Amino acid sequence: MSKPSSKASAASKLLRGGLPSVPGAGRRAQFSAATKRALVDVAERLFTEDGYTGTSLDAIVAGAEVTKGALYHHFNGKRALFEAVFERVEGEAVRVIQAAMKAHRDPWDKAVAGLRAFVDVVQQPGYRRVVVQEAPAVLGYEGVREQEERSSLAVVHDLVGQLLVDRDRPVDAGLVATFSRILFGALAAAGEVVAESDEPTDASRRVEIAFGYLISGMQLLREAGVALPTADELAEPDAIADENAADDESDTRG
Repeated sequence: MSKPSSKASAASKLLRGGLPSVPGAGRRAQFSAATKRALVDVAERLFTEDGYTGTSLDAIVAGAEVTKGALYHHFNGKRALFEAVFERVEGEAVRVIQAAMKAHRDPWDKAVAGLRAFVDVVQQPGYRRVVVQEAPAVLGYEGVREQEERSSLAVVHDLVGQLLVDRDRPVDAGLVATFSRILFGALAAAGEVVAESDEPTDASRRVEIAFGYLISGMQLLREAGVALPTADELAEPDAIADENAADDESDTRG
């Protein structure tokens, strides 16, 4: 087993540098938290630079200046450590997007601001490598989906709910969820386009234009008074068809 470095470890440096103290926690608990943070910091850098396969636990503990035992105290292996890095990178991206949206009150302005923030995020090396390129292979579809449902999908769902709200009639909750899933899937695909492009700046610009058209189209439909069906109407599609036919006949007579 490797011996601890004689020089100050990364965890010690973090602790001396002002790691936020936890109320009621002793120095040992704070040092443990600093060790975990140092491991995630180094792992994030190495996973970004060398990918999951190209990064070894030996390189991570060497960079964090801790022992393998300290790593296994916090994580049961490389995959668990990668998951912690993924959650951090994804969480930071969500906070950046939320901050951009928070600066606006109008939901359509929020959508545009959120889109632009997302386009900026997917150009960052850490997000591109960890979230877009490595996570699906390392964590699998379900693992990525679970984390996204707790973070980024929730943001999209909340925004879609604001975009589709109708003061005169309740919008079907299932329809909002469907819109959210479709939009989120499109955003995920857009992230892949940028991550795999040799010219990420140009690719991001195209993504922004494409989604701008989609958002503008939704806005025009809403402003034109095109209503979405309620839950009751979705349960009786024939009634909707008869109502639409009656409206068309009335327009023809007029």
